[in-house]
Amino acid sequence: MKIFFVSLGCDKNLVDSEMMIGMLAERGHIITDDEKEAEVVVVNTCCFILDAKQESIDTILQMAELKKTGNMKALLVTGCLGERYREEIQKEIPQVDAILGTNSFDKIADAIDEVIQGKQKNYFHDIQDVPVYGKKRMVTTGGHYAYLKIAEGCDKHCTYCIIPKIRGNYRSVPMEVLVGEAQKLADDGVKELILVAQETTVYGKDIYGKKELPELLRRLAAIDGICMIRLLYCYPEEITPELISVMKQEEKICHYLDMPIQHADDNILKRMGRRTDREQLRSTIMTLRREIPDICLRTTLITGFPGETKKEFCVLKEFVNEMRFDRLGVFPYSPEEGTAAAGMKKQVPSFVKNHRRNSIMKLQQKIAFEKAKEMTGRSVKVLIEGKLPKEGVFIGRTYMDAPNVDGMIFINSNRELITGDIISAVITGSHEYDLIGEEVS
Repeated sequence: MKIFFVSLGCDKNLVDSEMMIGMLAERGHIITDDEKEAEVVVVNTCCFILDAKQESIDTILQMAELKKTGNMKALLVTGCLGERYREEIQKEIPQVDAILGTNSFDKIADAIDEVIQGKQKNYFHDIQDVPVYGKKRMVTTGGHYAYLKIAEGCDKHCTYCIIPKIRGNYRSVPMEVLVGEAQKLADDGVKELILVAQETTVYGKDIYGKKELPELLRRLAAIDGICMIRLLYCYPEEITPELISVMKQEEKICHYLDMPIQHADDNILKRMGRRTDREQLRSTIMTLRREIPDICLRTTLITGFPGETKKEFCVLKEFVNEMRFDRLGVFPYSPEEGTAAAGMKKQVPSFVKNHRRNSIMKLQQKIAFEKAKEMTGRSVKVLIEGKLPKEGVFIGRTYMDAPNVDGMIFINSNRELITGDIISAVITGSHEYDLIGEEVS
Protein backbone atom coordinates (compact mmCIF):
# COMPACT_ATOMS: atom_id res chain seq x y z
CA MET A 1 0.00 0.00 0.00
CA LYS A 2 1.06 3.60 -0.58
CA ILE A 3 0.94 5.34 2.79
CA PHE A 4 1.01 9.07 3.56
CA PHE A 5 2.07 10.00 7.08
CA VAL A 6 1.31 13.20 9.00
CA SER A 7 3.20 13.72 12.27
CA LEU A 8 1.98 16.54 14.49
CA GLY A 9 3.16 17.89 17.83
CA CYS A 10 6.45 17.42 19.60
CA ASP A 11 9.70 15.70 18.70
CA LYS A 12 8.80 12.83 21.03
CA ASN A 13 5.77 12.19 18.85
CA LEU A 14 8.05 12.37 15.80
CA VAL A 15 10.12 9.47 17.14
CA ASP A 16 6.91 7.41 17.42
CA SER A 17 6.07 8.37 13.84
CA GLU A 18 9.52 7.34 12.61
CA MET A 19 9.14 3.95 14.28
CA MET A 20 5.72 3.47 12.69
CA ILE A 21 7.10 4.42 9.27
CA GLY A 22 9.98 1.99 9.79
CA MET A 23 7.61 -0.83 10.74
CA LEU A 24 5.38 -0.14 7.75
CA ALA A 25 8.33 -0.12 5.35
CA GLU A 26 9.53 -3.39 6.86
CA ARG A 27 6.08 -4.87 6.17
CA GLY A 28 6.51 -3.91 2.49
CA HIS A 29 4.41 -0.75 2.35
CA ILE A 30 5.55 2.30 0.37
CA ILE A 31 5.77 5.67 2.14
CA THR A 32 4.70 8.51 -0.15
CA ASP A 33 4.93 12.28 0.27
CA ASP A 34 1.90 12.86 -1.96
CA GLU A 35 -1.36 12.54 -0.07
CA LYS A 36 -3.35 12.45 -3.33
CA GLU A 37 -1.76 9.18 -4.43
CA ALA A 38 -1.92 7.60 -0.96
CA GLU A 39 -4.15 4.58 -0.36
CA VAL A 40 -3.73 4.90 3.41
CA VAL A 41 -3.27 8.05 5.49
CA VAL A 42 -2.01 7.98 9.08
CA VAL A 43 -2.29 11.08 11.28
CA ASN A 44 -0.18 10.97 14.44
CA THR A 45 -1.87 13.56 16.62
CA CYS A 46 -1.14 15.93 19.51
CA CYS A 47 -3.50 17.45 22.08
CA PHE A 48 -1.14 19.04 24.61
CA ILE A 49 -2.76 22.48 24.34
CA LEU A 50 -5.88 23.81 22.66
CA ASP A 51 -4.09 24.96 19.48
CA ALA A 52 -2.45 21.55 19.05
CA LYS A 53 -5.78 19.82 19.58
CA GLN A 54 -7.45 22.01 16.94
CA GLU A 55 -4.61 21.42 14.48
CA SER A 56 -5.01 17.66 14.93
CA ILE A 57 -8.78 17.79 14.37
CA ASP A 58 -8.43 20.05 11.33
CA THR A 59 -5.78 17.74 9.83
CA ILE A 60 -7.94 14.64 10.32
CA LEU A 61 -10.90 16.37 8.64
CA GLN A 62 -8.68 17.58 5.80
CA MET A 63 -7.32 14.08 5.21
CA ALA A 64 -10.83 12.61 5.41
CA GLU A 65 -11.75 14.67 2.32
CA LEU A 66 -9.30 12.55 0.32
CA LYS A 67 -11.78 9.69 0.50
CA LYS A 68 -13.91 11.73 -1.89
CA THR A 69 -11.22 13.12 -4.18
CA GLY A 70 -8.17 10.86 -3.90
CA ASN A 71 -7.20 7.21 -3.84
CA MET A 72 -7.51 6.83 -0.07
CA LYS A 73 -9.07 3.62 1.18
CA ALA A 74 -8.23 3.98 4.88
CA LEU A 75 -7.69 6.76 7.42
CA LEU A 76 -6.01 5.95 10.75
CA VAL A 77 -5.49 8.17 13.78
CA THR A 78 -2.72 7.57 16.32
CA GLY A 79 -1.14 9.50 19.19
CA CYS A 80 -2.39 11.71 21.99
CA LEU A 81 -5.69 12.90 20.51
CA GLY A 82 -6.61 9.32 19.66
CA GLU A 83 -5.75 8.16 23.18
CA ARG A 84 -7.67 10.94 24.89
CA TYR A 85 -10.71 11.34 22.65
CA ARG A 86 -11.20 7.91 21.12
CA GLU A 87 -14.98 7.84 21.65
CA GLU A 88 -15.48 11.37 20.36
CA ILE A 89 -13.46 10.63 17.21
CA GLN A 90 -15.43 7.47 16.50
CA LYS A 91 -18.70 9.36 16.94
CA GLU A 92 -17.90 12.68 15.29
CA ILE A 93 -15.53 11.63 12.49
CA PRO A 94 -16.85 8.32 11.08
CA GLN A 95 -14.40 8.57 8.16
CA VAL A 96 -11.67 7.42 10.61
CA ASP A 97 -11.25 3.68 10.11
CA ALA A 98 -9.04 2.84 13.11
CA ILE A 99 -7.56 4.51 16.18
CA LEU A 100 -4.36 3.55 18.01
CA GLY A 101 -3.47 4.77 21.50
CA THR A 102 -0.16 6.26 22.56
CA ASN A 103 1.20 2.92 23.78
CA SER A 104 -0.08 0.88 20.85
CA PHE A 105 1.57 2.41 17.80
CA ASP A 106 3.56 -0.79 17.24
CA LYS A 107 0.28 -2.29 15.99
CA ILE A 108 0.06 0.15 13.07
CA ALA A 109 0.76 -2.45 10.35
CA ASP A 110 -1.76 -4.89 11.87
CA ALA A 111 -4.37 -2.13 12.07
CA ILE A 112 -3.92 -1.26 8.39
CA ASP A 113 -4.24 -4.94 7.42
CA GLU A 114 -7.49 -5.16 9.41
CA VAL A 115 -8.96 -2.07 7.79
CA ILE A 116 -8.06 -3.15 4.25
CA GLN A 117 -9.77 -6.49 4.95
CA GLY A 118 -12.94 -4.59 5.82
CA LYS A 119 -12.59 -4.89 9.58
CA GLN A 120 -12.35 -2.02 12.06
CA LYS A 121 -10.15 -2.77 15.01
CA ASN A 122 -8.80 -0.14 17.38
CA TYR A 123 -5.73 -0.77 19.53
CA PHE A 124 -5.41 0.61 23.06
CA HIS A 125 -2.94 -0.81 25.54
CA ASP A 126 -2.56 0.21 29.17
CA ILE A 127 -0.61 3.46 29.18
CA GLN A 128 1.39 2.16 32.14
CA ASP A 129 2.73 -0.79 30.14
CA VAL A 130 6.39 -0.98 29.12
CA PRO A 131 6.89 1.67 26.41
CA VAL A 132 7.38 0.60 22.81
CA TYR A 133 11.09 0.68 21.95
CA GLY A 134 13.73 -0.97 19.83
CA LYS A 135 11.65 -0.93 16.65
CA LYS A 136 13.11 -0.20 13.22
CA ARG A 137 13.09 3.55 12.54
CA MET A 138 13.09 5.58 9.37
CA VAL A 139 14.64 8.92 10.29
CA THR A 140 12.79 11.84 8.70
CA THR A 141 14.99 14.72 9.87
CA GLY A 142 17.43 14.62 6.97
CA GLY A 143 19.81 11.97 8.27
CA HIS A 144 22.41 14.20 9.94
CA TYR A 145 20.55 14.58 13.25
CA ALA A 146 17.98 12.47 15.06
CA TYR A 147 15.97 12.49 18.26
CA LEU A 148 16.55 9.75 20.81
CA LYS A 149 13.53 9.27 23.06
CA ILE A 150 14.90 7.95 26.34
CA ALA A 151 11.67 7.59 28.33
CA GLU A 152 7.89 7.71 28.10
CA GLY A 153 5.36 9.40 30.38
CA CYS A 154 5.81 11.66 33.40
CA ASP A 155 5.46 11.51 37.19
CA LYS A 156 5.41 15.25 37.89
CA HIS A 157 1.65 15.83 37.52
CA CYS A 158 1.87 19.61 37.10
CA THR A 159 -1.61 21.03 37.53
CA TYR A 160 -1.82 22.38 33.96
CA CYS A 161 -0.58 19.26 32.17
CA ILE A 162 -2.57 16.34 30.78
CA ILE A 163 0.44 14.24 29.71
CA PRO A 164 0.43 11.73 32.63
CA LYS A 165 -3.18 10.87 31.81
CA ILE A 166 -2.50 10.14 28.15
CA ARG A 167 1.12 8.96 28.29
CA GLY A 168 1.25 7.31 31.73
CA ASN A 169 3.84 7.46 34.46
CA TYR A 170 7.56 7.81 33.76
CA ARG A 171 9.09 4.68 32.20
CA SER A 172 12.72 4.72 31.10
CA VAL A 173 13.96 2.84 28.06
CA PRO A 174 16.76 0.44 29.11
CA MET A 175 20.23 1.88 28.57
CA GLU A 176 21.47 -0.95 26.38
CA VAL A 177 18.52 -0.42 24.03
CA LEU A 178 19.28 3.29 23.73
CA VAL A 179 22.98 2.72 23.12
CA GLY A 180 22.13 0.15 20.46
CA GLU A 181 19.69 2.51 18.77
CA ALA A 182 22.22 5.35 18.89
CA GLN A 183 24.86 3.09 17.32
CA LYS A 184 22.49 2.25 14.45
CA LEU A 185 21.76 5.93 13.95
CA ALA A 186 25.50 6.68 13.88
CA ASP A 187 26.05 3.86 11.38
CA ASP A 188 23.41 5.51 9.17
CA GLY A 189 25.22 8.85 9.23
CA VAL A 190 23.57 10.66 12.14
CA LYS A 191 26.03 13.09 13.74
CA GLU A 192 23.86 14.90 16.28
CA LEU A 193 21.77 13.06 18.88
CA ILE A 194 19.04 15.06 20.61
CA LEU A 195 17.84 13.42 23.81
CA VAL A 196 14.14 13.87 24.52
CA ALA A 197 11.51 12.69 27.00
CA GLN A 198 8.80 14.44 28.98
CA GLU A 199 11.71 14.92 31.36
CA THR A 200 15.23 13.72 30.58
CA THR A 201 16.87 14.49 33.93
CA VAL A 202 15.26 11.64 35.92
CA TYR A 203 16.17 9.03 33.34
CA GLY A 204 16.77 5.60 34.89
CA LYS A 205 15.34 6.29 38.32
CA ASP A 206 12.43 3.91 37.77
CA ILE A 207 14.47 0.94 36.50
CA TYR A 208 17.90 1.47 38.08
CA GLY A 209 16.89 3.07 41.38
CA LYS A 210 18.80 6.28 40.69
CA LYS A 211 19.16 8.96 38.05
CA GLU A 212 21.40 7.56 35.33
CA LEU A 213 21.38 10.31 32.72
CA PRO A 214 25.09 11.06 33.34
CA GLU A 215 26.04 7.43 32.70
CA LEU A 216 23.85 7.28 29.60
CA LEU A 217 25.57 10.40 28.29
CA ARG A 218 29.01 8.86 28.86
CA ARG A 219 28.05 5.75 26.91
CA LEU A 220 26.51 7.73 24.06
CA ALA A 221 29.57 9.97 23.86
CA ALA A 222 31.74 6.87 23.34
CA ILE A 223 29.99 6.01 20.06
CA ASP A 224 32.10 6.69 16.98
CA GLY A 225 30.33 8.90 14.47
CA ILE A 226 28.25 10.78 17.01
CA CYS A 227 29.74 14.27 17.18
CA MET A 228 27.13 16.27 19.10
CA ILE A 229 24.73 15.34 21.91
CA ARG A 230 22.02 17.80 22.92
CA LEU A 231 19.78 17.72 26.01
CA LEU A 232 16.16 18.87 25.96
CA TYR A 233 13.51 19.02 28.70
CA CYS A 234 15.71 19.12 31.80
CA TYR A 235 13.72 20.03 34.90
CA PRO A 236 15.70 22.49 37.04
CA GLU A 237 15.23 20.66 40.34
CA GLU A 238 16.74 17.49 38.88
CA ILE A 239 19.97 19.00 37.54
CA THR A 240 22.75 17.46 39.62
CA PRO A 241 26.47 18.21 40.08
CA GLU A 242 27.20 14.90 38.33
CA LEU A 243 25.21 15.95 35.27
CA ILE A 244 27.04 19.27 35.14
CA SER A 245 30.35 17.46 35.54
CA VAL A 246 29.61 15.13 32.61
CA MET A 247 28.64 18.08 30.43
CA LYS A 248 32.00 19.69 31.23
CA GLN A 249 34.05 16.52 30.71
CA GLU A 250 32.54 15.09 27.52
CA GLU A 251 33.42 17.24 24.52
CA LYS A 252 30.58 15.84 22.43
CA ILE A 253 27.89 17.12 24.80
CA CYS A 254 26.68 20.53 23.68
CA HIS A 255 26.91 23.27 26.28
CA TYR A 256 23.19 23.74 25.79
CA LEU A 257 20.38 23.02 28.22
CA ASP A 258 16.68 23.23 27.61
CA MET A 259 15.28 23.89 31.10
CA PRO A 260 11.54 24.71 31.21
CA ILE A 261 10.82 26.77 34.35
CA GLN A 262 7.25 27.90 33.39
CA HIS A 263 7.18 30.80 35.87
CA ALA A 264 9.25 32.61 38.51
CA ASP A 265 6.68 33.75 41.08
CA ASP A 266 6.59 31.43 44.08
CA ASN A 267 2.79 31.51 44.42
CA ILE A 268 2.25 30.63 40.77
CA LEU A 269 4.92 27.91 40.86
CA LYS A 270 3.18 26.34 43.85
CA ARG A 271 -0.24 26.45 42.15
CA MET A 272 1.32 24.92 39.05
CA GLY A 273 2.58 22.00 41.12
CA ARG A 274 6.17 22.83 40.25
CA ARG A 275 8.88 21.71 42.65
CA THR A 276 11.11 24.78 42.69
CA ASP A 277 10.89 28.38 43.84
CA ARG A 278 12.44 31.54 42.44
CA GLU A 279 15.59 31.40 44.56
CA GLN A 280 16.23 27.77 43.66
CA LEU A 281 15.82 28.64 39.98
CA ARG A 282 18.23 31.55 40.33
CA SER A 283 20.75 29.35 42.16
CA THR A 284 20.58 26.61 39.50
CA ILE A 285 21.06 29.11 36.68
CA MET A 286 23.98 30.79 38.43
CA THR A 287 25.62 27.42 39.11
CA LEU A 288 25.29 26.36 35.48
CA ARG A 289 26.80 29.62 34.25
CA ARG A 290 29.62 29.48 36.77
CA GLU A 291 30.54 25.87 36.00
CA ILE A 292 29.97 26.09 32.22
CA PRO A 293 30.60 29.75 31.27
CA ASP A 294 29.59 29.35 27.62
CA ILE A 295 26.39 27.43 28.33
CA CYS A 296 23.32 28.33 26.29
CA LEU A 297 20.14 28.19 28.37
CA ARG A 298 16.71 27.79 26.80
CA THR A 299 13.49 27.95 28.80
CA THR A 300 9.72 28.07 28.31
CA LEU A 301 7.16 30.09 30.25
CA ILE A 302 3.40 30.22 30.71
CA THR A 303 1.55 33.51 31.04
CA GLY A 304 -1.96 33.96 32.39
CA PHE A 305 -2.04 30.90 34.65
CA PRO A 306 -5.28 30.91 36.70
CA GLY A 307 -5.15 33.65 39.32
CA GLU A 308 -1.98 35.26 37.94
CA THR A 309 -2.05 38.85 39.18
CA LYS A 310 -0.32 41.81 37.59
CA LYS A 311 2.20 41.72 40.46
CA GLU A 312 2.96 38.02 39.92
CA PHE A 313 3.40 38.63 36.21
CA CYS A 314 5.79 41.49 36.94
CA VAL A 315 7.87 39.12 39.09
CA LEU A 316 8.17 36.80 36.09
CA LYS A 317 9.10 39.62 33.74
CA GLU A 318 11.72 40.98 36.14
CA PHE A 319 13.19 37.46 36.45
CA VAL A 320 13.49 37.19 32.66
CA ASN A 321 15.20 40.57 32.55
CA GLU A 322 17.60 39.54 35.32
CA MET A 323 18.46 36.05 34.06
CA ARG A 324 18.80 37.01 30.39
CA PHE A 325 18.08 33.57 28.98
CA ASP A 326 19.76 32.83 25.66
CA ARG A 327 16.63 31.25 24.21
CA LEU A 328 13.06 31.60 25.47
CA GLY A 329 9.54 30.68 24.39
CA VAL A 330 6.24 31.78 25.96
CA PHE A 331 2.83 30.14 25.79
CA PRO A 332 -0.44 31.69 26.97
CA TYR A 333 -2.02 29.33 29.49
CA SER A 334 -4.34 26.78 27.86
CA PRO A 335 -7.00 25.22 30.14
CA GLU A 336 -7.04 21.48 29.47
CA GLU A 337 -10.05 19.48 30.60
CA GLY A 338 -9.15 16.87 33.16
CA THR A 339 -6.38 18.95 34.73
CA ALA A 340 -6.54 20.56 38.16
CA ALA A 341 -5.74 24.02 36.79
CA ALA A 342 -8.72 23.98 34.42
CA GLY A 343 -11.03 23.94 37.44
CA MET A 344 -9.25 26.69 39.34
CA LYS A 345 -10.98 29.97 40.05
CA LYS A 346 -9.96 33.32 38.56
CA GLN A 347 -9.22 32.16 35.03
CA VAL A 348 -7.36 34.94 33.23
CA PRO A 349 -9.01 36.42 30.10
CA SER A 350 -7.42 35.45 26.79
CA PHE A 351 -6.52 39.01 25.82
CA VAL A 352 -4.62 39.42 29.12
CA LYS A 353 -2.76 36.13 28.64
CA ASN A 354 -1.75 37.10 25.12
CA HIS A 355 -0.79 40.64 26.10
CA ARG A 356 1.49 39.29 28.84
CA ARG A 357 3.02 36.78 26.46
CA ASN A 358 3.74 39.50 23.92
CA SER A 359 5.25 41.72 26.61
CA ILE A 360 7.77 39.06 27.63
CA MET A 361 8.57 38.15 24.03
CA LYS A 362 9.28 41.81 23.27
CA LEU A 363 11.70 41.92 26.21
CA GLN A 364 13.29 38.62 25.18
CA GLN A 365 13.69 39.82 21.61
CA LYS A 366 15.81 42.71 22.86
CA ILE A 367 17.89 40.33 25.02
CA ALA A 368 18.31 37.83 22.18
CA PHE A 369 19.37 40.47 19.66
CA GLU A 370 21.94 41.82 22.14
CA LYS A 371 23.29 38.33 22.83
CA ALA A 372 23.57 37.63 19.10
CA LYS A 373 25.64 40.81 18.61
CA GLU A 374 27.87 39.80 21.53
CA MET A 375 28.78 36.60 19.66
CA THR A 376 30.75 38.52 17.01
CA GLY A 377 34.36 37.37 16.93
CA ARG A 378 33.74 34.00 18.58
CA SER A 379 34.81 30.75 16.94
CA VAL A 380 32.24 27.97 16.87
CA LYS A 381 31.60 24.59 15.30
CA VAL A 382 28.73 24.56 12.83
CA LEU A 383 26.59 21.66 11.61
CA ILE A 384 25.69 22.43 8.00
CA GLU A 385 21.98 22.01 7.16
CA GLY A 386 21.77 23.22 3.58
CA LYS A 387 22.44 26.03 1.14
CA LEU A 388 20.66 29.12 -0.17
CA PRO A 389 21.69 28.91 -3.85
CA LYS A 390 20.61 32.42 -4.83
CA GLU A 391 22.54 34.01 -1.99
CA GLY A 392 25.47 31.58 -2.29
CA VAL A 393 25.57 30.99 1.47
CA PHE A 394 25.23 27.88 3.59
CA ILE A 395 22.84 27.41 6.51
CA GLY A 396 23.85 25.73 9.73
CA ARG A 397 23.37 25.43 13.46
CA THR A 398 25.81 25.98 16.32
CA TYR A 399 25.78 24.22 19.68
CA MET A 400 23.43 27.01 20.81
CA ASP A 401 20.67 26.08 18.40
CA ALA A 402 18.29 23.14 18.52
CA PRO A 403 16.49 22.42 15.24
CA ASN A 404 13.14 24.07 14.56
CA VAL A 405 13.07 26.12 17.78
CA ASP A 406 16.25 28.22 17.78
CA GLY A 407 18.13 30.36 15.28
CA MET A 408 20.48 29.61 12.39
CA ILE A 409 23.90 30.71 11.25
CA PHE A 410 24.57 31.77 7.64
CA ILE A 411 28.03 30.73 6.52
CA ASN A 412 30.22 32.01 3.72
CA SER A 413 32.72 29.48 2.44
CA ASN A 414 35.06 29.26 -0.55
CA ARG A 415 34.36 25.56 -0.96
CA GLU A 416 31.25 23.46 -1.48
CA LEU A 417 29.76 22.17 1.78
CA ILE A 418 27.16 19.44 2.12
CA THR A 419 24.44 18.80 4.67
CA GLY A 420 25.90 17.06 7.71
CA ASP A 421 29.37 18.61 7.44
CA ILE A 422 30.74 19.98 10.69
CA ILE A 423 33.01 22.96 10.16
CA SER A 424 34.75 25.65 12.19
CA ALA A 425 33.58 29.22 11.69
CA VAL A 426 34.14 32.65 13.12
CA ILE A 427 31.06 34.77 13.75
CA THR A 428 31.28 38.05 11.83
CA GLY A 429 27.89 39.55 12.64
CA SER A 430 24.21 38.92 13.34
CA HIS A 431 20.77 39.65 11.98
CA GLU A 432 18.07 39.63 14.64
CA TYR A 433 18.06 36.07 16.07
CA ASP A 434 20.44 34.62 13.47
CA LEU A 435 24.22 34.75 13.15
CA ILE A 436 26.51 35.35 10.17
CA GLY A 437 29.89 33.66 9.91
CA GLU A 438 32.87 32.70 7.79
CA GLU A 439 34.39 29.21 7.57
CA VAL A 440 37.93 29.02 8.92
CA SER A 441 40.41 26.32 8.02
